[in-house]
Parts: sequence; structure tokens; C-alpha cells
Amino acid sequence: MKPVLAGFAGACAAACASILLAGCAGAGRDAPRELKTASDQTPTEKRAQIRLQLAVGYYQDRKYEIALDEVKQAIAAAPDYADAYGFRALIYSAMGENELADENYRHALRLAPHNPDLANNYGMFLCDAGGKPVQAMGYFEAALKNPQYGSPAKALTNAGNCSLKLKNVDAAERYLLQALRYEPELPAIQAGLARVYFERRDYPRAGFFINRLTEAAKRDALSADVLWLAIRVKHMLSDRTTEATLAAQLRKRFPGSPEYAAFERGAFNE
Repeated sequence: MKPVLAGFAGACAAACASILLAGCAGAGRDAPRELKTASDQTPTEKRAQIRLQLAVGYYQDRKYEIALDEVKQAIAAAPDYADAYGFRALIYSAMGENELADENYRHALRLAPHNPDLANNYGMFLCDAGGKPVQAMGYFEAALKNPQYGSPAKALTNAGNCSLKLKNVDAAERYLLQALRYEPELPAIQAGLARVYFERRDYPRAGFFINRLTEAAKRDALSADVLWLAIRVKHMLSDRTTEATLAAQLRKRFPGSPEYAAFERGAFNE
């Protein structure tokens, strides 16, 4: 299972696109320190930010090579621009270039070790494409401990789904219930909690979150693994009508998927 539903990568892209303005600017040796703001940006920094914003647009259109070229120009303008390296990692990950993605995430974090968005994104990469879910958990925790992190529901959701990958259902439930308090309608949270209770064979509670999920998200936007989870939950609840509707969606949209093959085998307890 992936630690995030389809569409979440776009939110990560938006987070990466915001320029890091951490730093200090003073009017003289004895002047009090101040946080750097947009008005303090140099023309070079502004050019780098514009290039990165262009890269986000191309990434969202799946024009990865053009997006990479825009990021390259952002880095040429501002070689220490941590968000540019973090975003280049996101592009490489989408292209299946996992080694390059890992290198860029680590470089971004060397430049900005306390950036919670970078920590969360790297944790997400490690849990999924990087194949290192144990190491991923430390990055989610680092993001959550940062008092300036504005999107704790993202890291909590990723930590919950990564805990499921580690077969730690209790930790997954704890993280996901915390995330629910921040963003109660987020589909990724509903799906994660449905999976928690399915693993515990608490099918009524799993069905409750599947119902919330299908109310909050369009069925034609659900990924194959989430559709298959919903089918299994409805099967266990003997809701054959909804099960058949969801199965038709899985057959239509993902006929060659492992999830549809499992459905055809009747592997509802796998």
C-alpha cells in the first residue's frame, strides 16, 4: 500500500514550491535580527522562485523533462535553494529515478535540516519508493516536532500509513486519529483508518470509514488499492450491492491491476 492517496503528491508539490525565507537581515552590526521576508528577496532569488513555480506547473502536467529543466535553472540562479532540490527529488521519484531522488532529498535536507515539508516528503519517499519504512518514521516525527510546521495532518497521515506497512496497527491508529482531528474530511485519513479496522477485523468500523471516504471523494478518483479495500470491507459486511458497484469501477478502471486479479481470485482475506 502506498503511504498517500493519488493527488497528495500535488499538495507536496505546492509545499515544495514555496521559497524558504529563513535567514536574517540586519541594518547594521547592532541592529536587532529579523526574519527574512519576501521584500528582502534579491532579484536572483525571485528568478529562482519563478522558475520553480514554472516547474510545478509542468510537473502537474506530467511534463517531467521540462520541469527538470526549469528546476535546473532555478538551481543555477540560487545554488543553495533547498526547495529546488526537494522538488527535483519529487520529479525524479515520479520518473522512477529513485537513486537520484534520494540524493536530491538528502542534499535539500543538508541545506535546510529543519524544514518540516522536506522531512515529510523524504519520509514519504523512504516509506514507498525508497523501501525503508523504519527510517521513514524518524523523518515524519521530525516534521511533527517542528512548531512551525503548518500541515501536521500530512505527516500524521503518512506516518499512519507507513506504520501499517510495518504491521504496527496500534501506532497507525494513533497517528491517523490525530490526523483526523486536523482534517476530518481528508480521504487519505478515511482510507487509512478503514485499513486499520479491516486489519483488526472490526468490519463495522472499517465500513464506517469507507462510507465517509466514498462520501468525501468521487469513486472515479479512488486508487486501485483503495477500491479493493472498499470491496473487501463491503464483502465482509455482506453489502453485495455496493460491493458489485465498486467491483465494476475496479474492472473498468484497473483491469490489469494486481487488485483486480485478487478480486477475481476471491482473495478477500489476503
